[in-house]
Amino acid sequence: MLPENQKLKTAVLGLNEAGKELLEAAAGIDYFQVQAVADKDTETVEKIAKQYNCTGYDDYRQFVSANQFDCLLVAAPIHTCNEYLRTAIKKKFNILKTAPPGRNFEEAVEFVRLAKGENIKFAVANPARFAQSFLALRQFLQENQAGQPFLITAVCNAGDQTHPAWQTDPKLAGGGVLLHNCYQILDQIMWNFTTPQQIYSLNTNQATDRQQRLYLTEDTAVTTMKFTDTLFGSLIANKTAGPTEELLQVYSKDKILTASYGSFIISDHLGKIIEQRTYRDNSQSRTADCLKNFALSIFLPDKNRLCSSGAENLKDMAVLEAAYLSARTGMPEEPAKILQMANIEPANILQINKSNI
Repeated sequence: MLPENQKLKTAVLGLNEAGKELLEAAAGIDYFQVQAVADKDTETVEKIAKQYNCTGYDDYRQFVSANQFDCLLVAAPIHTCNEYLRTAIKKKFNILKTAPPGRNFEEAVEFVRLAKGENIKFAVANPARFAQSFLALRQFLQENQAGQPFLITAVCNAGDQTHPAWQTDPKLAGGGVLLHNCYQILDQIMWNFTTPQQIYSLNTNQATDRQQRLYLTEDTAVTTMKFTDTLFGSLIANKTAGPTEELLQVYSKDKILTASYGSFIISDHLGKIIEQRTYRDNSQSRTADCLKNFALSIFLPDKNRLCSSGAENLKDMAVLEAAYLSARTGMPEEPAKILQMANIEPANILQINKSNI
């Protein structure tokens, strides 16, 4: 039981689509009391602050320095707020940040270290971990109902989404489709399986000439993963054409497991469907579940494990770092070598998480 009438003094940094979804979800959950919002767009801030009866800021420095929140929900692009995020951690705000946790592995490690030093929560919002279809896949794998997997395939097509211009700039964005669009599906692979031994990635974009491509983030990628001598994986990603799609398939000797938002299918190797389950959860409900888990991990940490800690997400960032390094070197790269640089509770980072939400 929570203390009577206890709420987390909460603020939202960044009122893009993800920030608005976090705000709407938090406003509907008893654990949170939304006190302030911040965004660079003054008109948006004024409108949203009035709608939620809270204080609005278009100055991030003032927003952080003039307040003492229990938790900060961060959706603003990291290049616009990393300085203020560091300040918020030092002021002991618990942080829930939309993925990715940083533009690169080093930046993510910095936030995790700062949060550990201040003894506060630094969590990454991975709503896919609360999707009923992906939870069904996870349970099926944990119960070993399909036998030993030998192949994992994933598809991430972000073609019909709106992509901000800054995501094409490597300095501002850190990466392209792999980092900003594939994080959830990649996290599902890392959540359910061990960290790959090796990563090999080919990345490109649709710029008109080779010289121009060198100065833009990737919009197309093919990434191959070696987990063991008998388990391999691949991720195909693009954000140039086609409808939005995130699909994860796991192949074993007898079955093929296919998970996407709203659907979990078990079929045989001839394509015959053995079982098909459909779910009605949506992006808003998954975000709300993510926020509830975050709040309960603050209120009652001994009874409520944080589902997606920043330290755990360093596995995802190490794999992404290895993929980008491989694309530059043209050689397979090893995420474990990158993880070793973090030196943050390696057992918690490297172990396969076998617990359910």
